[in-house]
Amino acid sequence: MSSSEWQKSSYSASNNECIEVRAGIEAVELRESDEPGTILSAVPAAFADLLRAIKDGELDHHA
Repeated sequence: MSSSEWQKSSYSASNNECIEVRAGIEAVELRESDEPGTILSAVPAAFADLLRAIKDGELDHHA
């Protein structure tokens, strides 16, 4: 899908317990660093909605 590199937050620990993301033209891909073969794809608008919901605390009740 994408030729861009996987990126992880600078807040992530140095071990393999983080979410990585990479952006393509048609989709944004997410994976867990300890399960690199399992990739979730989303259109950019849906990914932006997810980030907004996380930042606004709308998903905190799931933690």
